[in-house]
Amino acid sequence: MTFSIVARCKTTGQLGAAVSSSSPAVASRCIRAKAGVGVAASQNITDPHLANILLDLIKYDVSPNDAIQELVANTDFIEYRQLLVLNMQGQVAAYSGEKTLGIYHAHTGQDVACAGNLLANPNVPQAMCQAFEQSQGCLAERLLLAMQAGLAAGGEAGSVHSAGILVVDKVQWPIVDLRVDWSESDPIGELYNIWKIYQPQVEDYVLRALNPSSSPSYGVPGDP
Repeated sequence: MTFSIVARCKTTGQLGAAVSSSSPAVASRCIRAKAGVGVAASQNITDPHLANILLDLIKYDVSPNDAIQELVANTDFIEYRQLLVLNMQGQVAAYSGEKTLGIYHAHTGQDVACAGNLLANPNVPQAMCQAFEQSQGCLAERLLLAMQAGLAAGGEAGSVHSAGILVVDKVQWPIVDLRVDWSESDPIGELYNIWKIYQPQVEDYVLRALNPSSSPSYGVPGDP
């Protein structure tokens, strides 16, 4: 029911994830990130807590591969789960349990991992990774281009209805956390449009939190 990407920008060190699904509000359940630690996704028959466990493990210098192996060895119903994790060094790991739904696959590349289930075809994750590796720009832009490539490669077997993106950087909160929780037509396209509105203000919102006395105008009625 889901296809996703976790990735790192080797230039800035930013970490992020993006996801889309036929289910509503997919990003709220499936993608997690911690600044200075890593990013993870838990999908298929989703247990949102598993992504948090993976982040807790890699926080203490456990490799992504070892973190997933530890989780697989000690978690009930793990055969229903599909997992991705990436650390600050860009190391990645993926897991798909034997009861993952429909056509499923995962693909890893340099600083990126993609996975999906109930896919139209098994080539979708590879197309996403390749699009990410060949893209330019900031991490959020590249994540969304990869999602568009996944959709163009076939995406999910049925229509997708929700999408989301999450990016962390040097501060302890996400600098990008955008979602389309339900759309009858094109949630990935709608999410990209929201991102283009938000993109020019990303750094401004960080500055407003750190030093509001020197932050730029809010640009709203009544703001001097």
